Formats: sequence, C-alpha cells, structure tokens
Amino acid sequence: MIVGRAILSGARLRLRSMMGFISKFKLLFGGLIAVVLFGIGNMDGKAQGGATHEQAQAQDADASPHRSGFVEGDGVRLNYLDWGSDGPPLILIHGIANSPHIFDELAPLLRDRFHVVAYARRGHGQSEAPVGPYDSNALVGDLVHLLDNLKIERANFLGWSMGGNEVTEFAGRYPDRVEKIVYLEGGYDWSDPAFFKAFTEMLAVNSPKPETLASFDALKAWYRAAWIGRDVQWTPALEAFLRDAVRIDADGRVDPVPTIEVFAALHQTLGTWQRDYAKVRAPALAIYGSSFFPEDASGTDLARKVRDFEQSAATPFRRASIERIQRELRDVQVLELPDRSHMSIGVIAPDVLAASIRAFLLSGSAAR
Repeated sequence: MIVGRAILSGARLRLRSMMGFISKFKLLFGGLIAVVLFGIGNMDGKAQGGATHEQAQAQDADASPHRSGFVEGDGVRLNYLDWGSDGPPLILIHGIANSPHIFDELAPLLRDRFHVVAYARRGHGQSEAPVGPYDSNALVGDLVHLLDNLKIERANFLGWSMGGNEVTEFAGRYPDRVEKIVYLEGGYDWSDPAFFKAFTEMLAVNSPKPETLASFDALKAWYRAAWIGRDVQWTPALEAFLRDAVRIDADGRVDPVPTIEVFAALHQTLGTWQRDYAKVRAPALAIYGSSFFPEDASGTDLARKVRDFEQSAATPFRRASIERIQRELRDVQVLELPDRSHMSIGVIAPDVLAASIRAFLLSGSAAR
C-alpha cells in the first residue's frame, strides 16, 4: 500500500455524497482511507495509467527481464508483464495500490521453471481506470479475460495482500483452472470488522505529511520507512514498482495511483468481500510475515502506536487467520517468515522466498 496526503475536509464531504448509501463504518473506511492513504490525487475518474508509466520509465529504466503487453475484456485495457519461459503458467497478483512491478525481483527467480505473468489490476499501474465497477465480479472477470487472452487454460496463482481475494474467489468459481495457490501475506479475510477498523485507524496515524508528495524522493523516503523498513536495501525492483504506482507532475509533485474514487471503491469491496475457503480445491501455501509494519524501536509516539497496533490487533488477527485457513482449506501448508512486514516479505531475501515457492509448486499434494 502507498499512503498519500493528509485528510482534507472537502474531499471527505464529496465522498460522503458519493457513498451515502454505505454504512457509517464503511464511510469511515472508504472516505477516510481514500483520502488519508492516497491523497486527493486526480478526482476526475478518467482512465489513467499509460502516461504515468511512460513518465516514470523516462526517469528510471526498468531492468527486470520481462516484456509489457495489454489485454482487453469488458472494455477495460489491462497491462501485464511477462517474464517468459516454457514452464507451467504462474500468475502473480499484486495488492491494492501496488503494481505488478512489485514482483520485478521475485519473478525472474521463478522463470527457470515457470512461465511467470503479473498484471495490473484495473485502476492500477498502466491498466485503465474505468468509473466502475470494482466489485468482486469485475476483478475476477479481469483475471478470466487475462487468462483467455493469453490462452492459459490452467495455472498456478500467487496473490499478495488483496491479491489473495481474487485468487480465492477464482479458485472457488473455476476449480478446474487452478493448479496450486500461494498466499503471500494474502491469507487474510480483510472483511473482518474488528481488524478492518483497527487497520484503518492505524493507517490514518501512519500517514505522511502533505509535503511528502512534493517530490518522488520524499515519497520514497517516507514509503521506505513506513512500509519496507529503513534497514532493508532499496532495489531497482522497488524503484520500478513505486514509480509505476504514482503519477509525477511536471513540477515534480507526486500523485498516487489509483485515484481517490478508484481507491474508495476498491476498499469498499475489500471491506465486504468475504472469503469462502471451503470452495477451494487446489493445494495452497500460505506465507506470513511477522508484522504489518516495519519494527521501529525508537521511542516516538508513532513507533509506540505501531507497536500497540501490532500487539493488540495485527498479531491476534494473523494467528486467527492462520488457524482459519488450516481449518477451512482442504490442503494447505503454512510458512511463517520472521522479520518481515506486510510489504517487505516479497523483497527481503527473495531467493529464499522463491525457493520455498518453487518447492511447493513442484511438489505433490500437501494433503493433511
């Protein structure tokens, strides 16, 4: 996730009128988070993406060995990255407000045995951002269109964060098209109301100051501290990912992608999209980190609030999520990786992560 500007009352009023039918809690999440996390951004609701990426690429070359292409379904043009290979397909799905470039370092480590493809969810990266819809049917439908356009009948799937929603829903609807599933910090049912509320409040506390969006370098410094960890090496893959998740204006100011409307719609979906693990027949590997945010041992008020959130909300939610998938998924392995946050899990020691994923995908069933 990327976090943007501080709360602006005018935008919050506009969101209230736009989502007046949503409950008070859903309004809090859709309105507060859309503004706190991503700033006001571009509020015209028009399609976006290509210009942002071209602008970013002009400033920083993408060194990952993939090609970029587009597919279209239901009138929405979706961007995908293809790392090639003749192996069985492996489809990577990023989290909300991320981009497929988050896999730029992990994917090449898997292409020796798999045909790796990652795509930008509608409203993200270079993919178009229609006015709507952004519900589960639309998001799973986009995945179907991607597979059909690429002539992929059956594949392995990896869902990071919100990507676990598409993976779970798709596996339940189309079991014959799923070989195996990997949940990368994606084995969470985000619709849990207690955690949803606590996470919303923590994101508001952990939001940057408006001047953070004055330049890409300022945003990068904040994002590294808030989501990755200051001690984690900043890589070309992270650079490409973050640049694909923003629009950089002529004056150097940064606007995050998705737009406020898209982000609000996606979070409304996230908060109501309940998972049905019982319908999943494919073997699964659920990989969890040890925290949602990077650990900060300083004595600042923010560091204390982050630690309180981890202890009171995140840790019990993670444990309950693990117990639930062990109870409800037919065939699952759980891997817990220490010293990883929600966003650093895919970039710390990616060779170790890739080895675990490869071993699971190439193994026989993990039936209990």
